[in-house]
Amino acid sequence: MKKLLLSTAVSGAMLLSASAVNAADYVIDTQGAHAFVNFKIKHLGYSWLHGRFNTFDGTFSYDAKTPNASQITVNIDTTSLDSNHAERDKHLRGKDFLNVSKYPTATFKSTSVKFDDDDSGEVTGEFTLHGVTKTITFEIDKVGEGKDPWGGHRVGFEGETSLKLADYGIDYNLGPASTHVDIGLSIEGIRQ
Repeated sequence: MKKLLLSTAVSGAMLLSASAVNAADYVIDTQGAHAFVNFKIKHLGYSWLHGRFNTFDGTFSYDAKTPNASQITVNIDTTSLDSNHAERDKHLRGKDFLNVSKYPTATFKSTSVKFDDDDSGEVTGEFTLHGVTKTITFEIDKVGEGKDPWGGHRVGFEGETSLKLADYGIDYNLGPASTHVDIGLSIEGIRQ
């Protein structure tokens, strides 16, 4: 019985290692402007304030045959926040909100990826913002995959989650309709 259990454990470990070896590595295409980190938050409950982070980078591994072995890491330059209004951006970058002089980077590193049969699923990982790290989960969808016109191979995903600002130590009172911010990630990766 012990030999059977040991043999099963070794076989399982070999399969997991083979899946990780088969996964391709991708760099998020931020140079070609084919990736975006967007956000939106309600303004007084009457409309949405939209913005984005203009500077970020990241990598991920993915294999369509073993999608649940995927991993992703994203680094966001919080000083690049852009809501299309210079004075508001200055306020959002300041101590009331992101305090970018103290916390110039936000990061996400996945801990698990779970795809359904229809190329949708969820990613869970550690997100650090404003000096606070929390485990978050967001829904994702595979947009597409294939060859590009330059002889490369690309795959794209998009996902969104909602974050409670107070969870990250951001407690500036924007009113009861504006306690959460929706973060959207749209990425296209180039296989290395």
